[in-house]
Amino acid sequence: MSEEAGDYIETKELGEQIVNVLKTIYDPEIPVDIYELGLIYDVFVNEDKEVKILMTLTSPNCPVAESLPVEIEEKVKSIDDIKGAIVEITFDPPWTQDLMSEEAKLEIGLL
Repeated sequence: MSEEAGDYIETKELGEQIVNVLKTIYDPEIPVDIYELGLIYDVFVNEDKEVKILMTLTSPNCPVAESLPVEIEEKVKSIDDIKGAIVEITFDPPWTQDLMSEEAKLEIGLL
């Protein structure tokens, strides 16, 4: 296996670990994890194993706007191979219920 292919597999596995961690973090107002809720727009992992997460909140006035990104950073940094993590909040595009997974919609009775 080439070094490039090995790096791809390792990055893919790290991505899966990050998603698994994100699925343990719940929105305080909706009993669904932030990943299934559609709050995570993108996860980037560079070759130095530093993570950047682009996410939104259900509203700009979300009561956990300050604490949720810190919780996410801490939990993602707890993954063994991760060297650092930063969360960037965006409201473009704004969050809507359309971003929720089918599982999340079913969980809160939208289906």
